[in-house]
Amino acid sequence: MQKIVVSRKIPQKFIKQLEDIGEVEVWDASLTPMPREKFLTALKDATACFVTLSETMDEEVIEAAPNLKVIANMAVGYDNIDVDLMQSKGIVVTNTPSVLTETTAELGFTLMLAVARRVVEAETYVQNGEWQSWGPYLFAGKDLYHANVGIYGMGDIGKAFARRLKGFNTNIMYHNRTRHKDDEEALGALYVSFETLLKESDFVICTVPLTAETRDKFDDKAFKMMKNDAIFINIGRGAVVDEEALVKALQNGEIKACGLDVLREEPIDMKHPLLSRDNATILPHIGSASVITRDRMIQLCIDNIKLVLSEKEPKTPVV
Repeated sequence: MQKIVVSRKIPQKFIKQLEDIGEVEVWDASLTPMPREKFLTALKDATACFVTLSETMDEEVIEAAPNLKVIANMAVGYDNIDVDLMQSKGIVVTNTPSVLTETTAELGFTLMLAVARRVVEAETYVQNGEWQSWGPYLFAGKDLYHANVGIYGMGDIGKAFARRLKGFNTNIMYHNRTRHKDDEEALGALYVSFETLLKESDFVICTVPLTAETRDKFDDKAFKMMKNDAIFINIGRGAVVDEEALVKALQNGEIKACGLDVLREEPIDMKHPLLSRDNATILPHIGSASVITRDRMIQLCIDNIKLVLSEKEPKTPVV
């Protein structure tokens, strides 16, 4: 008998698919993580689990789940999973690439424009009853048209972001672990060093996953290299940014503003100094949050679970 643990509440139409292959234990909340002890207890006789970035998959999981065969992670990134450990125990790890690329790039673009044109500040100003008159420079922002835009991380999401920039006649630069010469002409993008990207960009867009190389990549040194009127957008992973350094950069005028959809600790502590900054726009990790995309992510997780439990190759294994 197969048992599948689902760590978040998902629509019944997806649960029904899993019930066709075994017993399903689902956490009954969509906005709060399954408590760790409850999660580990549920895994005791599980053969598969459907998890999110909130679940840490480590040695403790191995000890709790001797029958586990597959972990379906509802995300592209998988820094919440000790992949090497899981694979050494014969457990298949899968993720959800491709299906969320366009939606995440779209959110990142929206965030960039909102920060550039100070949309959140202006809306708050109106809601607070402070709008008394039109002013020549009232919430004057920054133009994207003809700007230099630097993308750090030219994977699928970075490329999708670059495609959206073409309509604004921007000058696109990028830095990546490997150069993509085939895409440069199609995207109109120039490959540059990380330092050049920081120094010359009006907008710096971070889309990279969290690795040993990218952790704390945006530190004091990086922010000091950026233009004083530059805007920093992060839709990659929170730990790529040294948040203390970012706060200092915003306070000291080393950069103009930032927009973040990801943070080191999620949800954010309400005492975090970023929340007191008018020039910091913080979103609750909603990059892939469209109904169609979330449905596709869940379906891909379910397909992967079904395939592995049928002793077949999953669609999107982490390798």
